[in-house]
Amino acid sequence: MLTVVAVLAVSVALSGCASKMAYGRVKSALIDAGLSERNASCMADRMTDKLSMGQLRKLEAMRGEKRTLAEYVDAARHIDDPEIWSVTASSAALCAAGLAR
Repeated sequence: MLTVVAVLAVSVALSGCASKMAYGRVKSALIDAGLSERNASCMADRMTDKLSMGQLRKLEAMRGEKRTLAEYVDAARHIDDPEIWSVTASSAALCAAGLAR
């Protein structure tokens, strides 16, 4: 029983580390794409909470080209995953309006 508890505790700790790593990578990718520090930070927080690692990797593949916030959302719409577009668009709108931080 103690072994099961220890394994669960390590799993929870590692998932927190993975989440923090994902946040940093997503924020960096958003900044590299041309988004402001404030919007990138806000959007990365929401996106890492709502999207899977696989979905975040699809967004990361858009890295490289500088875009406005609207252009970034439009580019995300072309990824074959409606949830990615929905989360990206809602995060962009809420963060740009100052309704999320």
